[in-house]
Amino acid sequence: MAEWPTPRRIATLSVHTSPLEQPGTGDAGGMNVYIVEVSKRLARLGVEVEIFTRATRGDLPPIVEMAPGVTVRHVTSGPFEGLSKEELPAQLCAFTHGVLRAEAAHPPGHYDLIHSHYWLSGQVGWLARERWGVPHVHTAHTLAKVKNRLIAAGDRPEPKARVIGEEQVVAESDHLVANTRFEAQDLVAYYDADPARLAVVQPGVDLDRFRPGPADRARFGLPDRGKVIAFVGRIQPLKAPDVLISALAEMRAPDTTLVICGGPSGTGLDRPTALIELADSLGVRDSVVFLPPQDSAGLAALYRSADLVAVPSYNESFGLVALEAQACGTPVVAAAVGGLVTAVRDGLSGVLVDGHHPGDWARVLDGLLAEPRRLRRLSAGAVAHASDFSWDRTAEGLVRVYREAVTEHRALIAKRLEAYAW
Repeated sequence: MAEWPTPRRIATLSVHTSPLEQPGTGDAGGMNVYIVEVSKRLARLGVEVEIFTRATRGDLPPIVEMAPGVTVRHVTSGPFEGLSKEELPAQLCAFTHGVLRAEAAHPPGHYDLIHSHYWLSGQVGWLARERWGVPHVHTAHTLAKVKNRLIAAGDRPEPKARVIGEEQVVAESDHLVANTRFEAQDLVAYYDADPARLAVVQPGVDLDRFRPGPADRARFGLPDRGKVIAFVGRIQPLKAPDVLISALAEMRAPDTTLVICGGPSGTGLDRPTALIELADSLGVRDSVVFLPPQDSAGLAALYRSADLVAVPSYNESFGLVALEAQACGTPVVAAAVGGLVTAVRDGLSGVLVDGHHPGDWARVLDGLLAEPRRLRRLSAGAVAHASDFSWDRTAEGLVRVYREAVTEHRALIAKRLEAYAW
């Protein structure tokens, strides 16, 4: 038996959000970016990737080539539109049927491995693994128990069904991939994950796309003079953009503009105008600019146009926005939670803030904007820190996990056959 065989073809499962969707809208976010970037680089390493995701429109083609060696399969499961992420567990049976039927159209052994993303996909991967007889690798991206511990005031906790579903997926997966060592610790502490089946593979950043360059404030209708703080992400309580609006009302730095870039998502859909109303009530509406989600070129331009990028989330498994901004040379002020502690080097590439009190954020932001020399030093440190991350390195790390999973699986089969022969 060959040692450490590289899988020829993997089935990537992303039930609740498609890698073809624009990040920053609906449920599309950092996980979408992760799947897109990793899949393209796995294909370059000789691993064919087929991504299964739920069809959300009736006019979507069944199969789309996303990149050479990477295809996206749209699986019909439930109504195309109008389903929230919380309603998707009821459609997992139909989704699983679509995945299994796609595999059944090929000779046995079409897929060498399954990689599921998020717990809904993990449930499907768990069943497909039993049917196909291949190893199952799972990446959680976010964890319900951790989110519920760090929940924003007034936000809805993750349901018990998700907690149980995650526990099942953690127990049944052959290997688990964590974005940081902190996430790995959470998996062990809160889900009793086996450390021997855990690997830490950090996400990356496209350093060709996100790099230092001239500011282009006119592109976004921003003032030429004054300071700009940017928030990029889905608009929901978890991401805490309200903390920044409240902090803006307490800041002393004159002519400061806060940019909120993203679309409502999750519980943020309950009150899509909440941030506008908050800015109005605090008297800072004229200093807040709301932008729709941007493509990667737009994001890079926005990062370069900002003096600071702020990531005040209550929890982040990693925080790709922070890494992208730093790669563009923009220092990041982030909450000292989850993966942001890894994504931002406190004092070198940005500043980590304990807690979410607007007054604390106002003091940190004011202090940085008042010290141009410190900002320049952090800008240089941000570029240096981001250069340590790349999607190529992420893909190579995943291939190592895949090889180990395939080798262990084949060894287990061989052991069972030997026992049967006796």
